[in-house]
Amino acid sequence: MKRRQLINGLAMTIPAWWLTKSFAAEILNSPMYHRERITTGPFEPTWDSLKQYKVPAWFQDAKFGVWAHWGAQCQPEHGDWYARGMYEEGSDHYNFHLKKYGHPSKFGFKDVINEWKAENWNPDALVELYKNAGAQYFVAMANHHDNFDNFKSSYQPWNSTKYGPKKDLIEGWAKAAKKHGLPFGVSVHASHAWTWYEPSQRSDKAGPFAGVPYDGRLTKSNGKNKWWDGLDPQDLYAQNHALSEPNRDFVKQWNWADGASVPTKSYCEKFFNRIIELINKYHPDLVYFDDDALPLWPINDAGLRIAAHLYNDSIKRNGKLEAVLNAKKLNEEQRKCMVWDIERGASNRLEPFVWQTDTCIGGWHYDRRIYNDKRYKSAATVIQILMDVISKNGNLLLNIPVRGDGSIDELEIAIVKEVGDWLKINNEAVYATRPWKTFGEGPALDAAASLSSQGFTEGKSKPLGAEDFRFTTKENILYATFFAWPESKKVTIKTLAFEKISNVQLLGSKDNIQWQQTGDGLAVNLPQQQPCNNAYVLKII
Repeated sequence: MKRRQLINGLAMTIPAWWLTKSFAAEILNSPMYHRERITTGPFEPTWDSLKQYKVPAWFQDAKFGVWAHWGAQCQPEHGDWYARGMYEEGSDHYNFHLKKYGHPSKFGFKDVINEWKAENWNPDALVELYKNAGAQYFVAMANHHDNFDNFKSSYQPWNSTKYGPKKDLIEGWAKAAKKHGLPFGVSVHASHAWTWYEPSQRSDKAGPFAGVPYDGRLTKSNGKNKWWDGLDPQDLYAQNHALSEPNRDFVKQWNWADGASVPTKSYCEKFFNRIIELINKYHPDLVYFDDDALPLWPINDAGLRIAAHLYNDSIKRNGKLEAVLNAKKLNEEQRKCMVWDIERGASNRLEPFVWQTDTCIGGWHYDRRIYNDKRYKSAATVIQILMDVISKNGNLLLNIPVRGDGSIDELEIAIVKEVGDWLKINNEAVYATRPWKTFGEGPALDAAASLSSQGFTEGKSKPLGAEDFRFTTKENILYATFFAWPESKKVTIKTLAFEKISNVQLLGSKDNIQWQQTGDGLAVNLPQQQPCNNAYVLKII
């Protein structure tokens, strides 16, 4: 109503020939006039103010969350960053796209979206599966670098309620999470569409389509008599700008440096309003940003404003701060402002602040080849990552890739259930625990990969075995997890040579455990029967 009043007021001061329907529509849809409600409170949109942040207890206690990193790029079932790679001549995605869909000048990513129907999506069943497997929070992808919103957006016409599935996916996930009593999070990746989609501006350098532009520069006027008639592809691709400087470091350009094309203020404000509306409409407990520090930082303060609003809104709705905000590559001071996220990797030390690693059992977007080749992470690997991370004061957010149709495959279901079976026996060593004075011991420590950049150290370290231990605590109990069942049926924890110990138990076993302390450590004789698979937990009192 207020926007209509604004138009009426403008009509009194603007000549009639200028105030056309198209101009009125532009005013109504302009980020300048169509701003979302902003909650004020103790947090201001500055780094210094955000340092007041305290991680809520629910997140510290949760330890394990599941993520549905699911969107239109899962439709081809060909893996990560499809909507960029399909425009990179000669790439794996490009060659696949030619065979499946045709040339990207004729069938672009906007057309892939139109193919996506999510016809077998059952959010209630999936979230129930994850809850039964031990997940303590659930996160769904609100948008990716492809710039398509998986929710009903007032600012992005390219959204899942109008095109593709024609469903509000975030609403469906949120309702399922609430039904099953899980805190709900959303992941946001769209700030980088400006540069990420730049290959869509280009054309082939060779072959029958040499010089024919891909569809990344199409505009609304090109849509006549096409399925997207009336839509502006630039609302999706955001490519009405000069390309970033070529032959530069894309990682540096990710931070809007090293010759990266810098987004306009209008682009930044549109992103800001999209995410504020997402928060206001769905009230997520967690917001994950796939950004270094915050979205659009340091060229714009949109990310700071979103963070302040998220925290203030959480206080207003809950009476205290219950929100979690994740971002990557944070410096020591920024880690006081939010929860540091490490992608596909882990810290090598016991961190002073709660942090999170995010990883996946396969690719981020569903990849049929990983399924066919049976290349998913095993349940044993997932459990190793979980116990390593929580011993260092972290949480694990695990993506289970979702097919384009909205389902997950039988191999994924089996892995999820196997992790759940382990947690049913050993959960007291996981949930609501805190790190001990040292996170672990064992030969794998000497071979641990060093952490650099935003993560990506998975698979570069030695797997954990029978001599490797990770420690967690709860009240006066110490839990020591080891990762293989030794043939000798004996383990020794060197760190515990001189700690005061009154009793040792093996979780899941009813046997009376024999143990003794010597100068070499705590020596434990294990029973003949393993209580579970994949990893084993000593409860030390």
